[in-house]
Amino acid sequence: VFLDMSNKIIPIVLCGGSGTRLWPLSRKSFPKQFINLCDKDNRSLLQNTVLRIKDSKKCSDPILICNEEHRFIVAEQMREIDIEPKAIILEPCSRNTGPAITLATILTMQFGENPTLLVLSSDHQINNSEKFIKSIELGERYSNEKRIVTYGVIPDAPETGYGYIKSKKPLDKLNPSGEDIIRFIEKPNIEKAKKFLFDKSYTWNSGIFLFQANLILEELNKFNPEIIKYCKKSIIESKKDLDFIRINEESYKNCPDISIDFAVMEKTNLGTVIPLDVGWSDIGSWDAVWKNSNKDEKGNVKEGRIILKDSKDSYFNSENRLLVGLGLSNLVVVDTSDAILIADKKRTQDVKNIVNLLKEKNISESQEHLKVFRPWGYYVSISESSNWKVKLIAVKKGQKISLQRHQYRSEHWIVVQGKALVQLENDRKKLNENESIYIPSHTKHRLSNNGEKTLKIIEVQTGTYLGEDDIERFEDNYGRVGL
Repeated sequence: VFLDMSNKIIPIVLCGGSGTRLWPLSRKSFPKQFINLCDKDNRSLLQNTVLRIKDSKKCSDPILICNEEHRFIVAEQMREIDIEPKAIILEPCSRNTGPAITLATILTMQFGENPTLLVLSSDHQINNSEKFIKSIELGERYSNEKRIVTYGVIPDAPETGYGYIKSKKPLDKLNPSGEDIIRFIEKPNIEKAKKFLFDKSYTWNSGIFLFQANLILEELNKFNPEIIKYCKKSIIESKKDLDFIRINEESYKNCPDISIDFAVMEKTNLGTVIPLDVGWSDIGSWDAVWKNSNKDEKGNVKEGRIILKDSKDSYFNSENRLLVGLGLSNLVVVDTSDAILIADKKRTQDVKNIVNLLKEKNISESQEHLKVFRPWGYYVSISESSNWKVKLIAVKKGQKISLQRHQYRSEHWIVVQGKALVQLENDRKKLNENESIYIPSHTKHRLSNNGEKTLKIIEVQTGTYLGEDDIERFEDNYGRVGL
């Protein structure tokens, strides 16, 4: 695998994570980093993470790490903001931040250089980008002195949802400088969090890092050599697939499932913490979304069709339906097409426990949306029974689905917007709005959009089995033949 590296700081953006605390809007199939939660310009958290550092003269284009399921979402969101990543690395399985960061670091070392890397989570909110860039520049001074830099957020509340960093000396946000790290503290109880609030040597652990590649690999090799061993092996056996680097699963799954904090930061004596005062939040709960969103005069956040009376300090979000609140306070109400969450705002950290309960009960809404994104567009499941299903399929301009066939189902396509080109075995037919075609089972077929706007069709499936794995692909623009 060959990447074009410069002498600039290389941002490593971690795009994994399922964001279960922001269910039902965030789910495994489309988690929070890909959603617009607090941005008036309708950009996702991932897009804002990358744009935040785009104008810095210190930083190059990023390397992104995501799981295979989200690869086309990541690529499309970068295309929307005119960013060409140096690479998009596909993790075949989740092994936490330790192996993910190691993968990216080893890839950047293939040129015999020793680049400086900036590790960022894709789901953080930062309100002051200018100050953040200055913090990166300050951190570079310490990384050049062979220190592993992390950033500690100055607490403004006794937060129990974050880990903390204890520094050797108190941190001063007005005159920021790096201080040695004494230890890391896991999420505290409320009593400890209140004590930490008044001690300036305690900061929230932001999960943002800056270090030279050689140095982090030396420390990893010292404390967790297994990570180095299997990451190197998985990269040697990796494959280039379109714009993606597909990591070998057999090797990578042997990596320890461990965070970079546990793997290195809690063991090394090279850790330096720099105070971060930039309006940071990890948007880790609905309460955090409420805090970071614009509110009306009564403290309510309203997203969608919302009508309120005598209600205050609450968060309301509705994807489609009219949502009416009367006499409510300190609530979170999130209404999607297939699930509704109603929660006490103080209990939103516990939403992930509810999601785990839904998973145990094999309830599909715990992880999957009705709207499913594909590289050519998306589809929405409208209604279904045991032997039939109705979908809305949207194909972007100039895109086409794979040439495929199904063993167990037949399909009927009705064009409701745009113009379609349909391949049925060796025949091709153009369809306009209100025209339809029938695709029997065992028949090769393909849908293309050669029109000037998004093509939308209603698909009616009938058959003995309607699962998404009943697809045999023969040709595909996105490298999915055989997958």
